[in-house]
Amino acid sequence: MGGLLVSFANAEELEVGYEPSWSSREGQADDYVRRYLRDGYAIVRGVFSAAEVAEIGAAVDAVHEEGVRHGRSFRHGNLFYNVAPGDEGPPLVRMVQWPSYHQPALNRVRLDRRIARLLEPLIGGDLKQIINQIHWKAKGGAGNFAWHQDARFRLPADAYRNLGESYVQTGLAIDPHTPDSGCMRFVPRSHLWGDLELDPASDVLGNSMNDDVLLAVGLSPEDAVEVVLEPGDLAVWSPYLVHGSGTNRSDHRRRLYINGYVRAEDCDRGEWAFRDGEPVPLGREPALVHYEELRERGEPHYV
Repeated sequence: MGGLLVSFANAEELEVGYEPSWSSREGQADDYVRRYLRDGYAIVRGVFSAAEVAEIGAAVDAVHEEGVRHGRSFRHGNLFYNVAPGDEGPPLVRMVQWPSYHQPALNRVRLDRRIARLLEPLIGGDLKQIINQIHWKAKGGAGNFAWHQDARFRLPADAYRNLGESYVQTGLAIDPHTPDSGCMRFVPRSHLWGDLELDPASDVLGNSMNDDVLLAVGLSPEDAVEVVLEPGDLAVWSPYLVHGSGTNRSDHRRRLYINGYVRAEDCDRGEWAFRDGEPVPLGREPALVHYEELRERGEPHYV
């Protein structure tokens, strides 16, 4: 594997949390909670500064280069590079899961106390983490995500309890997210409908948003809103919120750093993120998250 193996850092070597440079604007925190509970999502502006975003973006780019060098999908424990062949160019890195095991800058983001403070009114201060991943959309390229609910991927179902009230997904914009760059689209208040089983036989990654899927479950495509974000903005949404995103047709790439948190007492899986609102460093051994063969085949290998 030619020098592409990942060297996981020890927990003691990873710094925990950026120094807080953001604090809730007057009234914003309360408004955020109201909007989240009402609509199933909320957007908090300017959580991370331009300087922080630049550092995070550099780490994201380093992970992307790793994926390109691999040239195809690669796994090392929970760390997974989803890489597709390029049509006429380099390999297409679509997504990487759990880069925080070896990228300290990305690990600091997922353990940032500002995120803990935003989550506390919704799901408390003792949190595990299920999702830690980066999504890329190359300029002028593919990158569609079909209409879906994240609850579809919280498996096995018996490992999660009270999912709608115990889990929150967060997405940090590294670049401008606009309709041209394939920003997310949310269907407000769709989280109130619970599990809708939106076209469960179809893959989400790489498929376009088919409005017939919404109509089939009684939702209107006209209700969907475009989630426009500037670098440093944080979107948060419910696992039952119906959402998707389109192709990046802009002249710049579109990067999104996603971290999903769950109330610890309601989940049997995941890496600890916060105890009583304080960051918890990664342990020496990875926790079981989604990769069922973690203990049997945790070694580096191509898939």
